[in-house]
Amino acid sequence: MTAPDPVRAGRALGGAAAAILVLEGIAVLFVPRGIAQTEEGLGAVRLTLLLVLALLLILASGVQRRERGLVIGTALQVPLLATGLMNSAMWFVAGAFVLIWLYLLQVRKQLIGSAFGPVQLPGPADGGTAPTTD
Repeated sequence: MTAPDPVRAGRALGGAAAAILVLEGIAVLFVPRGIAQTEEGLGAVRLTLLLVLALLLILASGVQRRERGLVIGTALQVPLLATGLMNSAMWFVAGAFVLIWLYLLQVRKQLIGSAFGPVQLPGPADGGTAPTTD
């Protein structure tokens, strides 16, 4: 199944990906509070890593319009999941976000035909109309 208007579907899914990445960045900003209450405490290295990850997630939301935006967002899912090593509650939070991200990629593949590739306009063989040159 493909979307009747793949360009519009691509834009909508890019917006959803951007929103997910912003929410992930906000969730990572809550981690230092949980770590500070543990015996190990919150050190400068941990705080820096978490702030950099949150910043990268938020900045990655801005490149979702670009072709490699989904690849960057997908790559950032790995360090997001690794925050579970700092705070065990993040295994569940990050795991939920990763599952949402995978679902978004699956929906994109169904609607556009490719999880990471560019949006392909339907041609005459696909039931679409051929572009006209006037």
